[in-house]
Amino acid sequence: MILQLALLRGINVGGKNKLPMRDLSALFVDAGCENVRTFIQSGNVVFTANARVLKNLGSVISSGIEERFGLRVPVLLRSAQQLRDVISNNPYHHAGKPEDYLHVVFLADLPSAAKAAALDPDRSPPDEFIVRGQEIYLHLPNGAGNSKLTNAWFDSKLGTVSTARNWRTVNKLLEMM
Repeated sequence: MILQLALLRGINVGGKNKLPMRDLSALFVDAGCENVRTFIQSGNVVFTANARVLKNLGSVISSGIEERFGLRVPVLLRSAQQLRDVISNNPYHHAGKPEDYLHVVFLADLPSAAKAAALDPDRSPPDEFIVRGQEIYLHLPNGAGNSKLTNAWFDSKLGTVSTARNWRTVNKLLEMM
């Protein structure tokens, strides 16, 4: 059994796309996952599953949510080791930036080097970002709600799907794993 994290995008945010965590957990259990636990209401699920279940799990859960709740929700998966790597590779944390301003954008796909290099670093001053692998590290001193570095912008520029978490949530998810 492999310990995994599922990150769902855009549920229970601002009263929209309501999805009870009990129902979400049940979808994971029905898909063959075990030891299913959720964290806060925004779509963070820690679980174990075998490789056969994991192979199509993202699409299975997305389809189940659409069928049952009428919501189109991307599901991104990360292993415990991948999450440890995300935490250890955060350049802003290593530079001593305040944790309240740190976020991670998780990408469904590895962006091409050309697309990552073409991102405008001056899109939302004083906000900063660094693309590393399938994650984008953000330093948002004016807060995420005031930034132009949005999931929609990164998705359109990188040709993928993303979901973001604040630094405290990322660390709590690893602690749960």
